[in-house]
Amino acid sequence: MGIFFKLGWFFKKEKKRYLIGVTFLALTSVINLVPPRILGLMADQLDRGHISWEQYGLLILAIIFAAALLYGFRFLWRKQILGGAAELELQMRSKLFRHFMEMDRTFYQRHRTGDLMAHATNDVSAIQEVAGEGVLTLVDSLLMTVSTMFAMVIFVDWRLTIVALLPFPFLAWGAWKLGDQLYDAFDESQAAFSRLNNKTQESVSGIKVIKTFGQGKEDTAAFNDMVKQTIQINKRVFKWDSLFDPLGTLLIGLTYAITIIYGGLLVTNKALTIGQLVSFIAYIGNMVWPMFAIGYLFNILERGSASYDRVEKLLDEKPEITDQKADLSLKAKDIDGDLTYQVKSFAYPDEPQIPVLHNIDFTLKTGQTLGLVGKVGAGKTTIIQLLLREFDKYDGQITLNGHDIREIPLNVLLRQISYVPQDNYLFSTSIQKNIAFSNADSDQNSIITAAKKSDLHNDILQMPGGYNTLIGENGVSLSGGQKQRMSIARALLKQSKILVLDDALSAVDARTEMAILESLRKERDGKTTLIATHRLTSVMNADLILVLKNGRIVERGTHEQLLAEQGWYAEMWQRQELEDKVGE
Repeated sequence: MGIFFKLGWFFKKEKKRYLIGVTFLALTSVINLVPPRILGLMADQLDRGHISWEQYGLLILAIIFAAALLYGFRFLWRKQILGGAAELELQMRSKLFRHFMEMDRTFYQRHRTGDLMAHATNDVSAIQEVAGEGVLTLVDSLLMTVSTMFAMVIFVDWRLTIVALLPFPFLAWGAWKLGDQLYDAFDESQAAFSRLNNKTQESVSGIKVIKTFGQGKEDTAAFNDMVKQTIQINKRVFKWDSLFDPLGTLLIGLTYAITIIYGGLLVTNKALTIGQLVSFIAYIGNMVWPMFAIGYLFNILERGSASYDRVEKLLDEKPEITDQKADLSLKAKDIDGDLTYQVKSFAYPDEPQIPVLHNIDFTLKTGQTLGLVGKVGAGKTTIIQLLLREFDKYDGQITLNGHDIREIPLNVLLRQISYVPQDNYLFSTSIQKNIAFSNADSDQNSIITAAKKSDLHNDILQMPGGYNTLIGENGVSLSGGQKQRMSIARALLKQSKILVLDDALSAVDARTEMAILESLRKERDGKTTLIATHRLTSVMNADLILVLKNGRIVERGTHEQLLAEQGWYAEMWQRQELEDKVGE
């Protein structure tokens, strides 16, 4: 029953709705007592042999009237209680989604996508069941039990009631014992569902890689093994859950047997009429649902409790990147200035003892372009991640117009940055909406202009629906180069003060690269640009080029200065020139 206390905040908020629902549910239980009582009166009058057609008709009309009231009352309590459950589902899903939007990079490194989806779907549905079917089953079974027992005592006989209900304490004890086992079983079951959900998501997302490497059979076998493991875990749930119904059936059978034996003796001794015994047996029929409802109720409550604990554990996690130390008075105009890095060292949170950046020190004036080059793992992307505030714990500071970026509100800082990563993410909608994602208010002409600047416009015109062409999940119908150019168009449409290209031209050919870079030089005049790349032609016109090695700046200067130094940059330039000539 602890799940009701956990959801106390919701029931308190929706108390009016649930009070109305419970009131009509109580009236339903009271009306349910009428038909058995009428049946008993009929039986007594038939036993005496002097029931008239008029009396018979009135009794039938009374049953019909009771049925009509039951119909109306049931509609009203369902509307209130099940409506409340739908409201809880809405609030929980919205709360989780907002939480996902607030969390930072480290959160998504700890939690896999499929697991998060399971929390937002399966777990929330289980919690919603508590506020709907759970409340209904608990209140209905309690009201039905209490009202029926009251009717048994008042309209029949208190002695028969006490004797007939002797098996009930055993039902309560059995439900309590089975409930503890169910909670643990459901917790394991939900975790297994998360793992299975994550496996499905990964396999579908990586279907191209799986097919390319011919691993379809192996991946299917791995999935089947996981399904078998999940089934084995769920069998434990079914085992404990399946014990409720036999327990209820056994105790109901005992109740009927006691009623027939002891009730028959009371009728024989003239302590009861045959009509009262008929009514009592009908009342026991009313008790069947509450007894079986206990198993159903514990199923709902234990599943909901396990799911609620899982969701709350997720919601209790706090983002490491916050505005806690931010100067909320800062606006976009306040940070429009030079970008300065003075980072002595930085290590990733999962490996704090291994620094990946050392003495990164440079200043990029407003409107200048910075080139970051070096081998894979040299630290290019890490420098960009610090600017994007994916990590805040480093020795030193990064400033914009003299303001430490950790003191700039996130919504102010990130609105001034357009970021194009190497691995682009596109939405399963039209090309136009994907480009306009960064600025939803953009008109058609602005979208086309951005596409032209990224050398994508002509490709779009050749597609069946032009700018309205649907590109599938993550741009599955596009080439790698088209994805990158679409992401660049999206970034350019944002018109940010700072543009970051993280190896964003790796999938385009040399001609397309030069066309895009020429557009960027015109577009970014007076605006700051950072380009991390392996292809040196992408940064040959940069105002400052940093050569990185093992997280350190080993060379710096313009293209001409670095060529004159005859270091790594000059060597790589000559090698790439030779590769281009061989390619031609």
